[in-house]
Amino acid sequence: MRTTVAILGRPNVGKSTLYNRLVGRRRAIVDDTPGVTRDRLEGDARLHDLTFRVIDTAGMDDGAPGSLQARLTEQSAAALAEADLGILLIDAKAGVTALDERLAERLRTQGKPLILVANKAEGDGGTLAQAEAWRLLLGEPVAISAEHNRGMVDLADALRPFLETLDDGDDSRPDADEGRPDILRLAVVGRPNAGKSSLINRLVASDRLLTGPEPGLTRDAVHIRWQHQGRTFELVDTAGLRRRSRIDARSLEKVSTSATIEALKLAAVALLVIDATQPFERQDQTIADLVLREGRALVLALNKWDLVEEPDVLLRDIRRRLGGELAQARGVPAIPVSALTGAGLKRLLDAIDRQYERWCRRIATGELNRWLQQMLEHNPPPLVKGRRIKLRYVTQAKGRPPTFALFGNQLDELPESYLRYLTGGLREAFDFQGVPIRWHKRQGKNPYAA
Repeated sequence: MRTTVAILGRPNVGKSTLYNRLVGRRRAIVDDTPGVTRDRLEGDARLHDLTFRVIDTAGMDDGAPGSLQARLTEQSAAALAEADLGILLIDAKAGVTALDERLAERLRTQGKPLILVANKAEGDGGTLAQAEAWRLLLGEPVAISAEHNRGMVDLADALRPFLETLDDGDDSRPDADEGRPDILRLAVVGRPNAGKSSLINRLVASDRLLTGPEPGLTRDAVHIRWQHQGRTFELVDTAGLRRRSRIDARSLEKVSTSATIEALKLAAVALLVIDATQPFERQDQTIADLVLREGRALVLALNKWDLVEEPDVLLRDIRRRLGGELAQARGVPAIPVSALTGAGLKRLLDAIDRQYERWCRRIATGELNRWLQQMLEHNPPPLVKGRRIKLRYVTQAKGRPPTFALFGNQLDELPESYLRYLTGGLREAFDFQGVPIRWHKRQGKNPYAA
C-alpha cells in the first residue's frame, strides 16, 4: 500500500500548486483568492523515483467553534490523521507568521512525521523563512517553488527516508487505473445546496466532505474511491451548477463549473441530486439535458424526502413531468432518498447499477435487424420528393453510450420525428430506459451483404 502524504498549511501558501505539480496535472483549482480549496483532494503522485499518495487540504486558520473556517481546519487535521506523514507548507517570501507557529504546534501533537517546506522560494526568496523556521521546531525548511518546479530534488530527498520505511515498493504509474471498466465512475451533480456532499458522506459512512448551510461549499471536483458489494466506485463530488446568466465569467464559480463539466465528461453515470422540497426546477432540467448530451447514463436522487409532506402525490407529479420534459431519456429512474436518515440508498445504488449495465449494453446485429423490420412494417419511413426513404440495415457501432449505425438511402432527409420513433422502439425492445441513444447515418447498401 502506498505511503500517503498530506499537504498542510495556512491559506494561500501554494498547497494546491504543489499538489498539482506532484500529481502531474491540474486537478486542484488554483487562484490568488485565499481559501479556494475546501475539500480534501487525493491523487497518485510521482516525484523523480518516488511514488506515493498525496492529499491536498484546505487552508488552516483560527475560527470560532462551528464556523466554516473551524470546520475547514478540522478537515485538514483529519487528513493528517489518515496520512503517514505531512508536509507543512509556509510562504518563503512572507516568512514565518504567528499562525504558522500555532499550526506547527497543533500538528506536532498529532504524532505524525512532519517535513517543513518553504514554498515560493524562487530567486532570492526563502532566506527570511529559513532564518525564522527554527522556532517551529521542525528543522530547516526545504526551499522549493512549486509554480516554477524548483527544489523538487531536495523535496524528494526529504521524503525518501519516510517512503523507504513505509512504502512497499509499488512503482506503478500514477492514475494507471483510471478508465478501467471495473471501476464505475459516478459524477454527483446538481444545483447548489441540493445535498450532494451530504449524500456522498452518507454512502461512504464518513464525514469525508465538508457540509453545511453555506451555499457553494464544494469548489473542486473531489474524487473518492469506494467499495460496495464487490464493485469499486469512484465517486466524484462536484460544485453546484447555477444558471449560466448568474455566473461571473471572471469568478471562481466559473472555474468550478468547468471542473464539474470536465468530471461529467469522464463519468459513466451521473447522479443528479434534486432537492425534493423544490423539485425539478428549470435548472434541474438544464443539468439533466447536459448529462444526456455528454452521453452519460442518468439517475435522479430526490433528496430531503424526509421533509416532503405528501410524498406519493409529489412522486407521481415528478415522474409525470419527467416523461414530458426528459423525453430523450424516457424512463430515467427517480429514487426518493434522504442523506440525513439514509433512507432509499439501497434502491438508489441498485438503480445506478442497472443504468450502468444499460449504458454498456451491446445488442447482436441479427436481433437489431429483426427489430428494424418490425418497426418498418409498423410505420414505414416517409416519402421524399415522391420516393420513399429506404432503411436497409442497422448495427451497434459501440456502447458507452449505446451508438447505432443506420444504413440506407436519402438518410439526410430522414425526419427527426422518425429517429425519435426508432429511439423509442429501441428503448422498449432492448431495455435502454433512461440512457442516451446516438445514431450515425450511413448512406449506401448493407456493408455486410455478399
